[in-house]
Amino acid sequence: MNRRTFIIGALALLIYPVTAIKALAANGKQAMTEKIKKTKNEWRKILTPEQFNVLRQEGTERAFTSPLNKEHRKGTYICAGCELELFTSEMKYDSGTGWPSFFTFIEGRIETKTDYKLIYPRTEYHCIRCGGHQGHVFNDGPEPTGKRYCNNGVALKFTSAS
Repeated sequence: MNRRTFIIGALALLIYPVTAIKALAANGKQAMTEKIKKTKNEWRKILTPEQFNVLRQEGTERAFTSPLNKEHRKGTYICAGCELELFTSEMKYDSGTGWPSFFTFIEGRIETKTDYKLIYPRTEYHCIRCGGHQGHVFNDGPEPTGKRYCNNGVALKFTSAS
């Protein structure tokens, strides 16, 4: 590990609590973000094996396998675990990465943590209500945010506006 990686990791550990508190405080609707707690067996009963792998074990689906990549209708993307609305169709864009991507999220609906699975720190995000892993956020997205919320398609469901 070099000095730069160490410093970035240390800063991420200091910043994470502030980010999590801001995410929790951003949404004053208590019932909407009241935590859902289930056992692994309870989650296994309601999720497909692929959804369980991503949402509960922080797995990643293969790129270009999600039908949501080709979803262009107006509507809302909701957590496949608890059906909390996370993104709208207006927030979606084609990043070319093979996963549904969004430049922002519905305020107060996700929380982040630092992930070191690839050695270097990445920002991972989860549904604030059920804690289901959604994906990672990167700083290479379009304006106005410059962010790319790279989401696993199996972690989401789409509800059409029509």
